[in-house]
Amino acid sequence: MQKITPFLWFDNNLEEAMNFYGSIFKNSKIGKVTRTSSDGPDGPVVTASFELDGQKFMAINGGPHFKFTEAISLYVDCETQEEVDYYWERLLEGGEESRCGWLKDKFGLSWQIIPSKLLELLQDKDAQKSKRVMNAMLQMNKIDIKTLRQAYEKQ
Repeated sequence: MQKITPFLWFDNNLEEAMNFYGSIFKNSKIGKVTRTSSDGPDGPVVTASFELDGQKFMAINGGPHFKFTEAISLYVDCETQEEVDYYWERLLEGGEESRCGWLKDKFGLSWQIIPSKLLELLQDKDAQKSKRVMNAMLQMNKIDIKTLRQAYEKQ
């Protein structure tokens, strides 16, 4: 069992967010959903639990009092450029790009879409190679593995 579960605060679009995220991540499911009892079984969602690729989340439709900020983000570890492209394009729908693999989705939640190859190249023992990779990454919005490799191999 997962000991720590992220708890997300949405204004009034929790159900839309759960469905959106669930359509993107494999092995996702909606768990317990609590709805406003005065509106019956089809009333607005108050709280819900859901899983995205096995990661559990709790969430609330808490109103406009608090907004997501970049102070916390969800990190998606990608093995291939195809994975990077897939998650970047899907999560960006209605959102906005940022630098270095970060984006903000249409709900305001920040994501980092990062290929594992980036961390491998950044941790190379050759400081000059790592520095070139870092400089290349700092110029990107969506991370491009081919460009990182070119920076790494540059003489």
